Amino acid sequence: EGFHDNISFGIITVSDRAFNGVYEDISGNVIMRETIETYFKTNDRDDSINSTEIIRGYKLVPDEKEEIAKAISYMSDELKCDVVLTTGGTGLAKRDVTPEATKSVLTREVKGIAESLRAHARRYERHAALSRAVAGLRNDQSLIVNLPGRPNAVSSSLAVLLPMLPHAVRQMKS
Repeated sequence: EGFHDNISFGIITVSDRAFNGVYEDISGNVIMRETIETYFKTNDRDDSINSTEIIRGYKLVPDEKEEIAKAISYMSDELKCDVVLTTGGTGLAKRDVTPEATKSVLTREVKGIAESLRAHARRYERHAALSRAVAGLRNDQSLIVNLPGRPNAVSSSLAVLLPMLPHAVRQMKS
C-alpha cells in the first residue's frame, strides 16, 4: 500500500478550438478531477494531499503533431510524470493526429490498454471502433495513454484505465 502517494500525472488536451479559446477545456478538467478523486479523495488516510503533487503538468495544445509530441516528451523527460494522459485528436478527421504524435515518442507500445478502452467504449458508443487511440511507454519512465475528446467518453475510459495504473506503473518501474 501507500503506492498511490507517489504516482504522478501529466495531462495534455489536444484541441484547436480549446487552444484558441473558442471553448473551455472540459475533458482535461474532467481527467484531472477524476484522477485526483479516484486516487486520493478515496484515500481516507490523508485529505491534505496537495493536488499539484499528483498532477505534475497540464498543457493545452493545438492539433499539431509536433506540438503534441513535444508536450508528451516534456511531461515524460522533464517533469518525470509516471502517466501522461492525452485527450482529443484520436478520430478520423484530417486534424486528428494525436496517435501519430504519440507513436513518434513511444519506445514501446502497450496495445492492450487501447484495446481495453475501445472494447469498453463499444458498449456505450456505436462509433468507438473509429478511435485510433494508442498507448505505450516512453523510455520505461512514463506510460502514455490517448483518451477520447468528449468529456463523458473520457470519464468512461478512466473507469477502465485508472484501476490498471498502480500495477502498470509498478511493473514499468521494476
